[in-house]
Amino acid sequence: MNDKPVPARPVLDLRALTPARVALGRAGASLPTKPLLDFTLDHARARDAVHAAFDAPRLAAELGRLGIALSAVKSRAADRGEYLRRPDLGRQLDAASAEVLARDAAKPCPLAIVVGDGLSAAAVHAHAVGLMSSLLSQLASGEAVATGHLVVASGARVALGDEIGAILGARMVVMLIGERPGLSAPDSLGAYLTFAPKPGRTDAERNCVSNIHRAGLSYDEAAFKIAWLVREGLARQVTGVALKDESADRAPRRIGTAPSG
Repeated sequence: MNDKPVPARPVLDLRALTPARVALGRAGASLPTKPLLDFTLDHARARDAVHAAFDAPRLAAELGRLGIALSAVKSRAADRGEYLRRPDLGRQLDAASAEVLARDAAKPCPLAIVVGDGLSAAAVHAHAVGLMSSLLSQLASGEAVATGHLVVASGARVALGDEIGAILGARMVVMLIGERPGLSAPDSLGAYLTFAPKPGRTDAERNCVSNIHRAGLSYDEAAFKIAWLVREGLARQVTGVALKDESADRAPRRIGTAPSG
């Protein structure tokens, strides 16, 4: 008896499922010309995003239209080159900025939001205003937390928010910052949340909502997650590894209610 022929397995086009560089083919021992040119272009875009200038005055003007108390500060990094060479300087406010914040801090606030350039000013220019608009809408609903203060920070690393939050007397700080550019997303924005901010906080004490860009999380999706983490973090008085993002299957807690056992 002859065996029936085995049907050919369908070929799955992995490129339809991921922006990763898979199934590119080859020309001899090398890549075909088009994938090579695509890689070169994406690499150039990523490099451009890292070195792009941050237009803090324009961003502050756009965010100011949202009707929030706003301050502009900068880190101790003197320029972009020093920022990239000395990450530690991007985590510290320069003296003049610390004085400005101290003057602007009328009273302790529940929430400080910092918008910093990070490693992709392009991401902040593209997405910060849209995300902030959606986030303010989320925070304004029901018994949401009032936004206390907004800060635009130049030459910023994530930990710069800790010093800013401490000076403002914020119970929590949200840092919106340009993420390290990748070959598929040179303009991705991230949000880092830290309860009781102060210099010396570690990454284990933060929550992160990342990949906010056109092909990633939408503004509304990201804003919902951030607002949920803000409410839960303030209610439980913790962020980081002790606060899991359960926004997909739990309703936001009302401020003032006791944490569940």
